[in-house]
Amino acid sequence: MVAGSDGEFGEPFGVATKGDDIYVSDGEKGKIIKISADGSSTEFASGFDTPSGIAFDGAGNLIVADSGSNTIKIVDTNGAVATLAGVEGQIGRSDGENAAALFNGPIGVTVGGGARIFVADTYNDRICLIENGIVSTFAGSSRGSRDGAGTEAQFDTPLGIAVWKDKLLVADAGNRRIRVVEPDGAVWTLSGTGEMTSRDGSLADAGFVQPTAIAVDDETRIFVADGNSIRVIGNRVFPTVETITDTRSGFRDGPIRRAQLNRPSGLGFSKSGDMIVADSENRVVRKLSSLTKDSPEPKGTPLPLTAEEFRVLQPGRWPFEPPETKRDIAGTLGEIRGEMTPESRQVRFHNGLDIAGKYGETTYFVRNEKVLDPFSVDNVGTSRELLRMPTVGYIHLRLGRDKDDKTFEDPRFQFQRSEHDIIRDIRIARGTKFNAGEAVGTLNSMNHVHLIAGRSGSEMNALAALSLPNVSDTIAPTIERVELFKDDWSSIETETHESRISLSGKIRVVAQVYDRMDGNPERRKLGVYRLGYQLFREDGSPASDLKWTIEFERMPPTEAVRFVYADGSQSGPTGETIFNYIVTNRLTKDQIGEGFLDASTLQPGNYSLRVFAADIFGNERFKDTQIEVIR
Repeated sequence: MVAGSDGEFGEPFGVATKGDDIYVSDGEKGKIIKISADGSSTEFASGFDTPSGIAFDGAGNLIVADSGSNTIKIVDTNGAVATLAGVEGQIGRSDGENAAALFNGPIGVTVGGGARIFVADTYNDRICLIENGIVSTFAGSSRGSRDGAGTEAQFDTPLGIAVWKDKLLVADAGNRRIRVVEPDGAVWTLSGTGEMTSRDGSLADAGFVQPTAIAVDDETRIFVADGNSIRVIGNRVFPTVETITDTRSGFRDGPIRRAQLNRPSGLGFSKSGDMIVADSENRVVRKLSSLTKDSPEPKGTPLPLTAEEFRVLQPGRWPFEPPETKRDIAGTLGEIRGEMTPESRQVRFHNGLDIAGKYGETTYFVRNEKVLDPFSVDNVGTSRELLRMPTVGYIHLRLGRDKDDKTFEDPRFQFQRSEHDIIRDIRIARGTKFNAGEAVGTLNSMNHVHLIAGRSGSEMNALAALSLPNVSDTIAPTIERVELFKDDWSSIETETHESRISLSGKIRVVAQVYDRMDGNPERRKLGVYRLGYQLFREDGSPASDLKWTIEFERMPPTEAVRFVYADGSQSGPTGETIFNYIVTNRLTKDQIGEGFLDASTLQPGNYSLRVFAADIFGNERFKDTQIEVIR
């Protein structure tokens, strides 16, 4: 890690280097941060809206694509900021003199020979040239995917751009391709099939997820920030695409092959040849040492906000009107979605809070935020249509339109329509701002809004993080039954000896539990916040400490779902809801894994096995099972 462990960044995005110094744009805080060779960070320039890509020109000035203001800024060597091209705060598409030209959320910028500045005018799907005080379209026309000469070519949401020999490279994010623009404006595809897949291989066969940033090193190798990973082109005798980091989102230093990032958005190279990465969702700047050697020991892990810290940042409100009126909670973080069977592959954790409403009901933003992810909208036209803001996500909506698909009179929602006037896609530009209480959309057929609290990769329990007005829960969880299994999952005989179950060896404890909240219908079963167990001797004295083994403070990784839920668990929009928790396994912020009640460590005799279940409001319930430990 180069910088960020002390929380100095809101969202590092663009990277540029000059000498021994590293410059990073902060899209959330509207600043450019300078990181000196000694690792110290200082503010170099401020007053931007949502700065994105940055690059130095031949005179040492920093060129900034200020996405939120729809302008290109220039910062001199003293940190003074001026507008180079575009009209402050005005969206459009217009060539001409710098002061009159219009952009739509420009994100990428690079400087070529002869002081020519190239701009990825992202939501206009074109590459622009700024030269001699004039802005002109260099390549691209309308949204699409087509190679060709100049404006005959088409891009889809181009993001990062870089100079490669005498050409330009474009991270054509929406098309999931790497494109090349020749000096005369001709466009051709270097790599990518268009499939959304992280697949290594030849240039023709390789697949990309969402190429965001692109950079070229001194050996003319091409590096791409793609989804959550770093890919390289040109690392072998024959040109191939190769992934050099883990593809899963997360935070992990160490050997490059195992390193994890979370939405890397900017790439650059230090004087020594190390790659510098703006790791946006982790809010840190990372270094990949020499690209072949292992990274040094971690300097520290960026700590996400706690629920308490998150809650006090802005006042709470419900996503419907009136904002103070309590609504029915229909789902909580950590619940299983799908049905757990030995063959099931689609089960997952629920990552947010479901708040019930009526079909077509208008849903409102619960916080003031601005869009930072260039692809903040997803799954348009499906039941999982969503908008991901930096700290809150909204799912199961018709974004920017009513139940009849009539669009709101709100230009912040940029709709793409088919030739038959059917909405095909929605884009909301990076830097777009919304306030709490403004309409985000209307409920679709799922009849609830799914709220996600916390940054991507650091989702937290929304009941603790959002402080919804007038919410209450005085009802303790219900433990329907407790079952015991051997370590091979064979069922333990329940034949009793003096009303006790005889146990030996390693035992699994499974509890069927659900929770309810005040005001919810009785049929509504919710997942619980915390589970654990404790042993008591026959005289009532504790034979072990209480072990809270499962806790849903934050969103667990998907692969942990089988450590939490036993077969027969199921939940979703239809069907019965059953939560069979494997209480002896571990799922906490520090541990994920298999666990057992090991009877061989206990003295033979009679015990009570007490299973505990608690909700996030502190209501607690337990259920005892009488056991006899035998040899």
